[in-house]
Amino acid sequence: MKNKQYNNWFLFTLLPWITSIVIRLIHATMRIEYLGDRYPQEIWEKEDNFILAFWHDQLLLMAPGYKNAQLKRKVGTRILISQSKDGELIARTMEFLGLGAVRGSSNRGGREALREMLKLAATDDDIVFTPDGPKGPRHVAKIGVAQIGKMTGRPVVPIAFVASRGRRFSSWDRFLFPYPFSRGVYAFAEPLYFQKGEELDDYLQRIEISMLENTKNAAARLEEHGVSAV
Repeated sequence: MKNKQYNNWFLFTLLPWITSIVIRLIHATMRIEYLGDRYPQEIWEKEDNFILAFWHDQLLLMAPGYKNAQLKRKVGTRILISQSKDGELIARTMEFLGLGAVRGSSNRGGREALREMLKLAATDDDIVFTPDGPKGPRHVAKIGVAQIGKMTGRPVVPIAFVASRGRRFSSWDRFLFPYPFSRGVYAFAEPLYFQKGEELDDYLQRIEISMLENTKNAAARLEEHGVSAV
């Protein structure tokens, strides 16, 4: 019993804290550049909020990058994370990095998570999605992000992160682990609002295309510095 309690404490308390420190240290050593950060700034300056969307493989350093973009207005944030065991680890790590979690996904707890997201839309919190999570297909957006955009009236703001050096894991998303002292680029894309009379699938397609193009733009910026994205 004691071993089980210790294992749970290590897995769900100590390990997420250690992971958050590693994330902050890696980010602090990198040469970071922002593209398009005027897009979220303009929304925050109007005291509005948005839906932040990025691909699942870019998750590791997204929290410090997003938080550092908040130059004048510190914004509360909730990220949709699956109800799996891995999701619990991610949720607790994100909390140490200043992001709250809403538990659910397209596979488990989706309806409850959707209701919670709609409640959050009445607050001053930004809402964060990884539209291809939790299990893919890689870089294919699911309908949830478009549904929230339509139902709340908030714009979807894509963000991408690329690094010049790092490791790609053999997971479904080819998860990116950036190396310390590498060069990184965060790129925000233009806000995407649901248009009156638009089909939901068309809105989702606009979101997906923007996210893919935004990742390419971030990688192209690295190439201007003579390095390639991992």
